[in-house]
Amino acid sequence: VANNLVAIPSYICYVIMLQPLRVLDSKRFWYIEGIMYKWLLGMVASWGWYAGYTVMEWGEDIKAISKDEAVMLVNHQATGDVCTLMMCLQDKGLVVAQIMWLMDHIFKYTNFGIVSLIHGDFFIRQGKSHRDQQLVFLKKHLENNYRSRGRKWIVLFPEGGFLRKRRETSQTFAKKNNLPFLTHVTLPRIGATKIILSALVARQENGSPAGGDTKELDSKSKGLQWVIDTTIAYPKAEPMDIQTWILGYRKPTVTHVHYRVFPVKDVPLETDDLTDWLYQRFTEKEDLLSHFYETGAFPPLKGHKEAVSREMTLSNMWIFLIHSVTFLSGYMWYNIIQYFYHCLF
Repeated sequence: VANNLVAIPSYICYVIMLQPLRVLDSKRFWYIEGIMYKWLLGMVASWGWYAGYTVMEWGEDIKAISKDEAVMLVNHQATGDVCTLMMCLQDKGLVVAQIMWLMDHIFKYTNFGIVSLIHGDFFIRQGKSHRDQQLVFLKKHLENNYRSRGRKWIVLFPEGGFLRKRRETSQTFAKKNNLPFLTHVTLPRIGATKIILSALVARQENGSPAGGDTKELDSKSKGLQWVIDTTIAYPKAEPMDIQTWILGYRKPTVTHVHYRVFPVKDVPLETDDLTDWLYQRFTEKEDLLSHFYETGAFPPLKGHKEAVSREMTLSNMWIFLIHSVTFLSGYMWYNIIQYFYHCLF
């Protein structure tokens, strides 16, 4: 409650004060805004951290590509997925400062909605009647806000909703169309992924996508370079919602996050081929989660004999620092506003 009452108004006041800088040097303005945004998400991460909700990371180390442009494709089970990502991305350099989230439009009306609007996140409205129009809005949003604000990573939940809400519909659709029958994930929707790839992938002269190579990273490459297939697993398949994260009434829990990185040049851009590619990724997610729920661990990567996990940690000193700066800022803004109020009235 204290974070929300102090941190968000302080963020808004700083953004208002820095508007002249936005006109004079927009690149520097969005850099500063991104740092403040990272701090706000760090506060959210700290709520779970002090409740004992930690993260264990598996698969490829995505720190190696933290300076490149990437899109994260994440399975979606509950509102706690977002908090989990806010935590495990904190130690990935400036990724959180330069990130863009695609989230359900209902989040626009939460306390954090004003921050996301300022930062340039995209709120997508679900439902068949809105789907085509929302994709047009998304394309325009990316063109207007992605690179002009220095964004490099996008977080997308291709399933289009929570697992418990979409599973039955997805399985019915799979039976009718002879598609994989999935239990731990649902069949992904293609629209937003296709829009992101078509809008942000740099093209070579021959029209094929330009992408990176996991062995030879080129931070100077332009355009989207990587697709990060991200799989979140909760012990006993019991997802955590944001209420649990905030109130901390569940016992300390370790959430497991698995990464696989694909160069964007290996991702097809044509609708049918992209659909098959995404279906294959989510079928593999199903296998990963089945293995996790049976053994308590993710399987090793191809070519490796053992699976290696990495415990993600947050610095208590850093958490103390951002809270101190935020509450001192809140006190400063309170006195400034109070002074001008007394001068006017």
